[in-house]
Amino acid sequence: METKTIYFEQPGPQNTRRTLQLAKERAEQLGITDVVLASYTGDTGVKALQLFSGYNLIVVAGVVGFRGKNKVDMIYENQSLIEHNGGKILFAGHAFGMLGRAVHRKFGALQVDEVIAHVLRLFGQGVKVGCEIVCMATDAGLIKSDQEVIAIAGSAKGADTALVVKASNTHTFFDTRILEIICKPRA
Repeated sequence: METKTIYFEQPGPQNTRRTLQLAKERAEQLGITDVVLASYTGDTGVKALQLFSGYNLIVVAGVVGFRGKNKVDMIYENQSLIEHNGGKILFAGHAFGMLGRAVHRKFGALQVDEVIAHVLRLFGQGVKVGCEIVCMATDAGLIKSDQEVIAIAGSAKGADTALVVKASNTHTFFDTRILEIICKPRA
């Protein structure tokens, strides 16, 4: 099999539209109907709505309280648009850093989930996040383990990375497979 990977010159939200288009094209080619997308505020989730109409679109918004006690970063209007147009929103703890992060903050001890996250970041922040959100969606029962899905993530805001991933739960993370890198920043 021969496919192409697109490398963006710089990471960031300026790549969002192209990332979503490339992910949709590859999903169509492979017959994949499950799309897992990272979006804290919901802005990227809303941008994906029309393009992925009819797909099982899961917008992973992270954990409530991540950036402040009881704080939700998703903009209410975005949440409403996503939910009313068939998208699903997942608020859940980060697969690579909840209890491990707490132990690190309290005791300064390095945890295995941090090591895994740092290794995945060698390929870029979006690759790490893409793997993480697939585990989170699988843990929540929104996608099935062993199924091929499209994962869309970014480096801070927007989307600049798209992957084809064979899904697994967090507790079976090493069964996860990054099957294809559709696009990612080169920088």
